[in-house]
Amino acid sequence: MNLAGFAGLETARKRFGDRTGAILETVSLRGKAAGKIDGAENWLFTADALQQATASIVAKHRAERLRGRTIHDVTCSIGTEVAHHVGRAIGSDLDEVRLRMAQNNVPNVLFARADALRPCSRDAVVLVDPGRRTGGKRVFDPEALEPPLSAVREVYRGRDIAIKSAPGIDYDSLEWDGEVEIVSLDGGVREACLWSAGLATAGRRATVLTSSGGVLTVTDAEPDDIPEREPGEWIINPDGAIVRAGLVRHYAARHGLWQLDPRIAYLTGDRVPPGVRGFRIVSRTSFNEKVLRQDLQRLGCGALEILVRGVDVDPDALRKRLKLRGGAAFSLVITRIGRDATVFICEAGSASP
Repeated sequence: MNLAGFAGLETARKRFGDRTGAILETVSLRGKAAGKIDGAENWLFTADALQQATASIVAKHRAERLRGRTIHDVTCSIGTEVAHHVGRAIGSDLDEVRLRMAQNNVPNVLFARADALRPCSRDAVVLVDPGRRTGGKRVFDPEALEPPLSAVREVYRGRDIAIKSAPGIDYDSLEWDGEVEIVSLDGGVREACLWSAGLATAGRRATVLTSSGGVLTVTDAEPDDIPEREPGEWIINPDGAIVRAGLVRHYAARHGLWQLDPRIAYLTGDRVPPGVRGFRIVSRTSFNEKVLRQDLQRLGCGALEILVRGVDVDPDALRKRLKLRGGAAFSLVITRIGRDATVFICEAGSASP
């Protein structure tokens, strides 16, 4: 329903009475959901549920991995995961309001009120999305999730299970015997998914998704042998999913690249992988603000993108101190090579064909 044509709030109140607030909130949330949730114009949301909801593109990717299997989403909320599953799906949750919304949003799925830690299905692949916020803040302790990760693992021991989680958790400490998949969408790391051994096809996986339908996958099953060489013509900043998954060397080996430093995620080479943004090196110096300011003034730099890894530098504060004047645009890559803070002045980053 579009309320834009109403003369004002009073007109809406006369027509809808005490339902006006709920209607206005629904219209507002549907607008915010556009671009994140397919078919959002017909969905019901709460603000918290929308914020926590899986983007449709990410949910579709997970559904494709489970194509043909029966799934039970035991923390289904408003139904964003089961909406895209290809096969039989069941959804359950303790929140009655969200269950009612899910029934509206995905009417062809069976929903039931149930505790995620009290199994009420058999044989189905279990999907779990534990709550990851407390008091409005993100939670990174697996035992502070709701429900806690250890409880989920114990209750569903022996079942095929996929657990959605925060990408910032220390997965090396979990002793997870399946697959850890880190997923990004349009350059932003969105989530991790823990796949149990029966569903795993690798130990670590990075999945890079784009709104245009692009999918890039890197796994630890690929070779990671790369040379140690001086910087090439280009610097490449790998997608965050690749970095978080610890697959920088695997990605580099696939594309004939190498690292600027073995401990830093920046890659370099003489060509840029297709569709990836690269930075062509103009000059390289030790990090000295006075010298850097002079070099940028000589180049007529007026717009500067600053990328930093391994060096304690605030890009915004540095940009102000450099007092840029001019009409040219450049990119600055500041990183540590060995023990030295090093700066690369590059042509403004651009994507390869």
